[in-house]
Amino acid sequence: MQPLQQPIVKDLVFIGGGHSHAIALKMFGIKPLPGIRITLISDVSHTPYSGMLPGHIAGFYNYDEAHIDLRSLAKFARARLHLDRAVGLDLTNNRVICANSSPIDFDILSIDIGSTPATISVPGASELAIPAKPVPQFLHHWNQILEQTSQSTQNPVRLGIVGGGAGGVELALAIQARLHDLHNLEIHLFQRGAEIMPQHNRYVRRKLQAIFSRRSIQLHLGETVSALEKLPEKRSDKSPPAIQEKLDKEILVICNSGLTVECDRVFWVTNASAPKWLAESGLSTDSAGFIQVQDTLQSLSHPHIFASGDIATNPRHPRPKAGVFAVRQGKPLFDNLQRFFLGKPLKPYKPQKQLLALIGTGTGEAIASRGSIGLGPYRLLWYWKDWIDRKFMAKFSDLQ
Repeated sequence: MQPLQQPIVKDLVFIGGGHSHAIALKMFGIKPLPGIRITLISDVSHTPYSGMLPGHIAGFYNYDEAHIDLRSLAKFARARLHLDRAVGLDLTNNRVICANSSPIDFDILSIDIGSTPATISVPGASELAIPAKPVPQFLHHWNQILEQTSQSTQNPVRLGIVGGGAGGVELALAIQARLHDLHNLEIHLFQRGAEIMPQHNRYVRRKLQAIFSRRSIQLHLGETVSALEKLPEKRSDKSPPAIQEKLDKEILVICNSGLTVECDRVFWVTNASAPKWLAESGLSTDSAGFIQVQDTLQSLSHPHIFASGDIATNPRHPRPKAGVFAVRQGKPLFDNLQRFFLGKPLKPYKPQKQLLALIGTGTGEAIASRGSIGLGPYRLLWYWKDWIDRKFMAKFSDLQ
């Protein structure tokens, strides 16, 4: 005689497979709630771990090592995986609107979809730039570059990176380390501020600028990119037509100062932005479109909706958009979702004011940054960062 199945009482829906959701789903697999049906909506089956992404670009980690398999994670959590892209919310009827399928009903909703770089205000950027997020789209272009450069190491390769924060700096270092064998490699980083990494201390900024200089990464400080323009394609008799067609897709980067730089590809790693459909749904959002949450990670306007990671912002405790905060929100999110279903008081979560950042140089070293303290670059710090990242990813491997 088969045991009676617990009837479904409530639907819990997760939008996005970000770090907070990955941890919460793992914990639901360990400690399930009877009567709760879980659905994960994601437009990808493998979600990238931001801590390992620069290392993946530099060649230290393969695809599987730097990605969480959402299929196996959903199976472990006894959740349904719905591969589609959320494009809206019907908060009157509590439904998630999907791009390619019927709406999905929910009783409780949690959103962790990350963010994307803001490009809308710069003419040509939406059409010509490669945003650093969504990561799958970025990796598609990066793999094309790797394939193209492997066919010929003689052709000049000129890459531009717009944005001098942690994301842009680590990307520049990782790309240079991966492509350093190319004979005519140029990497240009454009930063509107007077220094790179403005949220970090002076020691870290000076060390990184020295590394840029030593590795011939051209740094354009105080330069605000005002437009991107497509240049006419050129053809050289020295290169096979197939290769030439791929490489000669030049973009002119135009800055307010009058500086112009020709690049083959331009990566966009500027301040984060949120999709418009969140504010259009009626959720309380800030001026940038991010979901405003309480200390309990509940929406300020809709307490049955939770948000975490980059897409959420707490007006009482504003913090930079960094993966470490998303990771640390995972357990508080799980706890409060369980408490919400059980009718128990929710617990507040207050993020730490200072975080330890380990910034990889792409060459097996890292720089440590916390508040006014900086250290490195040292190989030992890279080993430490590698150990932390692998320990985190081990939580999602060999799920039983």
